Amino acid sequence: MKKIIAIGLLSLSSILFAQKTIIPGSSDIKTSYLKPEKSVFNIFYVKKDKWDNKGKIIKDLSVDANNIISTYNYTDENNEWYRKRVTKASAKTFAPISLNSESTTKVFDINFGQNVTGKIHTKDRSNKDSSINIPIKDQFIEYFMFEELLRSLPLNVGYKATIPCFYYNVDDPGKPVTNYVIKEVKSYIYNSPKTGAHDTWLVSVLEESTGAIYYYIIDKKDHRLWQREMHVGDGVWEICFNDELDYQPIKNKFNKDEAMTKIQNGNSSIIGTAFARDRSSKLAVLNMNKAQYAPKGTVVSLLLNSPYIEEWKEVNKQIRKRKKLPEVPIDPNVAACIKTTKVYDDKGHFEFTNLQPGEYLVMTTFGYTHRYLYSYYAGENVTMHASGAVLGSTPVYGTASASTGATADIEQKVTIEKDGDKVEVKLKDTM
Repeated sequence: MKKIIAIGLLSLSSILFAQKTIIPGSSDIKTSYLKPEKSVFNIFYVKKDKWDNKGKIIKDLSVDANNIISTYNYTDENNEWYRKRVTKASAKTFAPISLNSESTTKVFDINFGQNVTGKIHTKDRSNKDSSINIPIKDQFIEYFMFEELLRSLPLNVGYKATIPCFYYNVDDPGKPVTNYVIKEVKSYIYNSPKTGAHDTWLVSVLEESTGAIYYYIIDKKDHRLWQREMHVGDGVWEICFNDELDYQPIKNKFNKDEAMTKIQNGNSSIIGTAFARDRSSKLAVLNMNKAQYAPKGTVVSLLLNSPYIEEWKEVNKQIRKRKKLPEVPIDPNVAACIKTTKVYDDKGHFEFTNLQPGEYLVMTTFGYTHRYLYSYYAGENVTMHASGAVLGSTPVYGTASASTGATADIEQKVTIEKDGDKVEVKLKDTM
């Protein structure tokens, strides 16, 4: 799980320096840092070591020569409460153009011009409509574009700025503009559970009207937002972290339709025997039960092999070797395409039917008892002279039997050449 990066109160020295003000058209804004993207942020409320899932945010960012459009969709952990927002700003200056927001209780549309105008619709029994008309005095950034603005700034150690933001609170519309102040920027190593360590900026932001502190982790290279956190009261921190939708270490795609068709709509069969054969014990001089058949009822699984499966196995093999990243989870669609059967007797026999030609992976796991005879050193047989002198000795060895639990874990490739073939296979695990 992610760790809290909050560092407490900002040092006094960091709040004494003069701040530059970022408004639409400021030279610090580099909209070229922003690229079209889709991202998912998982949300947690964290108190001490307890992490409570609070849903997720799906964001789509569209950028062209004229407009930056941010589409935001939030759903809670129970899919009962939602909020959707579409915010549009100028791609040249970051000046706000429009905002549409919809939740389970309200819908409002806002347009930004000489005045801020719009309408609000309340989704309750009153079905009330009201209008918005706010005179514009100063320039500002629309609040729901604030994170994109942060990503477009030339962040560096010691960078500071004040950013006036417009936030329309339907329940308290009196003071819609407040300053968000970048208090501190410093280097930080962000450790992604998927892609490892990244060089980032840790940005500390003060909301002047409430005194709230926000922390943002922004990548130094591609300017993506990795994580955001803020204190929500009573020792609880809200932490949102990027789920890295673009992380695709497996280039091949799993074809669910093909896999399902191959295992259901053919005329071929695989007939097999699953067993283990003990060979590896260094003490064993005679295996007392060489063929250990999979017990009756053992599950045997079959899956169509594919470039995706082969690549997934190889990628995880390399990850295990390097011991730096977690393994890549398999495509969730694979589970639906695994065909299973059971060993039907005490000799490890199983059958698969209705298969089409192709290469398959046949897999099973079962426990068995590894029994063996072993020799052990029991002492010396000494030859004595009548005078009492030792003439020589030979070692004496005894034999005994023992057993230990073992597990057979078998995976084997099986190829069906043409429709109607019946392929026999021995699934053998050598201990």
